[in-house]
Amino acid sequence: MVEKNRQGYDSRDVELRWYALWEREGYFHADLDSPQSPYTIVIPPPNITGSLHMGHALNNTLQDVLIRWQRMLGHNTLWMPGTDHAGIATQNVVERQLLGEGRTRQQIGRNAFVELVWKWREQSGRTIIDQLKRLGASCDWARESFTMDGPRERAVLEVFVRLWEDGLLYRAERLVNWCPRCETALADIEVVHEEVDGRLWHIRYPFAADRTAGVVVATTRPETMLADTAVAVNPEDPRYAQAIGQEVIIPLVGRRIPVIADSYVSQEFGTGALKITPGHDFNDFEIGKQHDLEPIATFQPSGRLNDKFLTGADDKARSRLAHYVLQDRFDVRTMVLKDLKREGLLIKEEPYRHALGRCYRCQTIVEPYLTPQWFVRMKPLAEPAIRVVEEGRVRFVPAQWEKNYFEWMHNIRDWCISRQIWWGHQIPAWYCLTCDAEHIIKTGHAGATTREGGPAPEITDVTYTILPGAQPIVAWEKPKACPRCKGADLLQDPDVLDTWFSSALWPFSTLGWPEHTKELEVFYPTTVLVTAFDILFFWVARMIMMGLKCMGDVPFRQVYIHALVRDPEGQKMSKSKGNVIDPLVVIEEYGADALRFTLSALVAAGRDIRLSEERIEGYRNFCNKIWNAYRFVSMHLTEGDADGLRGGKLPSPADLADRWVLSRLQDVIASVTEALENYRFSDAASHVYQFLWHEYCDWYLELVKVRLTSSEDSRAAETGRLLLAHVLEVALRLLHPIMPFITEDIWQRLPRPNGHAPSIMVSKWPISDSSLVDPEAVRKMERVMGLIRGIRNIRSEVRIPGSSSG
Repeated sequence: MVEKNRQGYDSRDVELRWYALWEREGYFHADLDSPQSPYTIVIPPPNITGSLHMGHALNNTLQDVLIRWQRMLGHNTLWMPGTDHAGIATQNVVERQLLGEGRTRQQIGRNAFVELVWKWREQSGRTIIDQLKRLGASCDWARESFTMDGPRERAVLEVFVRLWEDGLLYRAERLVNWCPRCETALADIEVVHEEVDGRLWHIRYPFAADRTAGVVVATTRPETMLADTAVAVNPEDPRYAQAIGQEVIIPLVGRRIPVIADSYVSQEFGTGALKITPGHDFNDFEIGKQHDLEPIATFQPSGRLNDKFLTGADDKARSRLAHYVLQDRFDVRTMVLKDLKREGLLIKEEPYRHALGRCYRCQTIVEPYLTPQWFVRMKPLAEPAIRVVEEGRVRFVPAQWEKNYFEWMHNIRDWCISRQIWWGHQIPAWYCLTCDAEHIIKTGHAGATTREGGPAPEITDVTYTILPGAQPIVAWEKPKACPRCKGADLLQDPDVLDTWFSSALWPFSTLGWPEHTKELEVFYPTTVLVTAFDILFFWVARMIMMGLKCMGDVPFRQVYIHALVRDPEGQKMSKSKGNVIDPLVVIEEYGADALRFTLSALVAAGRDIRLSEERIEGYRNFCNKIWNAYRFVSMHLTEGDADGLRGGKLPSPADLADRWVLSRLQDVIASVTEALENYRFSDAASHVYQFLWHEYCDWYLELVKVRLTSSEDSRAAETGRLLLAHVLEVALRLLHPIMPFITEDIWQRLPRPNGHAPSIMVSKWPISDSSLVDPEAVRKMERVMGLIRGIRNIRSEVRIPGSSSG
């Protein structure tokens, strides 16, 4: 026996010990001077607010499988790690902490708040990095980046200025998606839409000329009626032929508005008459522009009503509706419906299913809101990004995602990149307080407490509202003077950039751009991006556009898109449902290898993963099976066997089983390699699992046992022992990318040829040897196994006990 073994496999001890050694020895580090061809992946940077969830576990397992496999193939592998500052999410976390102390960010001021967030990041923002290490992620941690560190800030400034100089940036007042909870604009794809069971209210708008008659409109939002500027009907609708051109009275408010004709209006929806509220509906905003309707924005950033809806109202209405002001939008809805019903203008209400948009961060119902924002002109950026996919310079796997990509890119809208928060890259634009004085409003900010109706806190911060018409001065740093009046009193735009703006630069900013670095020369374009489909438009498409714009080349050659992890019934995991499987708990219970193998085995093109702890436990048993197989092999290896294995010479096969197992090993090497080349992770896992458990352990090891218990043929016994060790060693290398820890632990214990690599992770990937492929031996062995199975089945049926040898 070569060595004494512990009886059981202790995953925790093994995983912590080997990961520490890999890091210490620098095995994760990419070499800028390596002659080997590069293989590069940039990690989708997790939020600093995050904790490892199953989506992270799947995504990073697949990336690690690829990186470990390519490292063993001899490539100069770089897995670039980093984290995202996650503007809204991080600000929300720190704001909640402040509120717990009885303070608001407005009370402590912007600079103090940003400093507090940086401090929080230093204390808590690295949690997910430590968790990724626990999973086994072999990132080049010495190159770890952060989307708001110095080099990334430099890249963001450079891109912003370039886009401005190229005419691809503009600031304008537009209707945007607005989160009243976060008090910031959201991009279209940051709004999560869901179908809800709502109500459709029918409201009568009396004619100004004859208030006994009127037009009935149907709406899901009666509270926005206060800001209506017209009623629209279809010009082909005979019901309203006489109404077009007349004026109607907005109920409650008393303001006169016209009845207009527009072909957008559906004759089938509701009553065929549509209230037009350009200040609070995207479609109405476009209709308003065509008919020169001035929008009325009657909500505050917090979603509470302002008094602009009273414009044009008579004194009676002003007095009667004064209590609406400063009320929440949904409370206003209740008030409006009550008052309409009292005045006999609420004709009817009915159930109505419709789409509702929510903030992707806090789930608050989004409000269309009219406000000045910064936008990127996307069509000029999208056109070359479409071409590179059409030409195959970027390939999607599975290919079906190309259709989704093209559909979105061909219909792309300008990207709203400004956010009204404090944590993030502040927009590098300045305004002259002299030249733009009439376009800048200076106010104190009373904070959230005032909005809820409580006492106003002490105001220590001043906010500025930059109105349309202000002329921005865009520069890398604060200008010394206004280029127009030469004055030095300049104000930086208070908004910050959308988090996805800095993330869009990730593949080249992490390699040192805009400097001309050797990292860019060696590792750009990167090889593959591994990501979930839910950020295809948030991130992937924008990286392609920005890579082409800034680097003149694609950011990656391939995009592998995986599905989502769900519970065993196919439901989305959520804390509210109580069906979340915590990867950290699972790793503690079953080991990282078992979790990684489960995720790899279950991921399949176009199909969500249905995960259960039972599956993870099952693959933990696979770890135990491999460990027990190793224990058997090591107990029977002699010192002479070990010397032979170190010499690197294998004996000739002694019988059919030897020829069969060597032939099958070559088949599995080829199959696993081909599966990984085509991102079929589940096939790769299945091939090595089936071979190790059902062929090597269940058959070859059992057959060799017979030789070892017989003294008649010492050569056959020796050959069996050596081949048991050899086949296990090769299979461990095949399994290593998926199960890195147990494979390293066993591989280090097995006798290996002299001059071997110091770690399995830098050993050579197995290559199939065609001289050992023996189809005839495989066919004969399959017949033998079939015969033995048949005998076992008969014994089982008639209850004849089997021999101890099996």
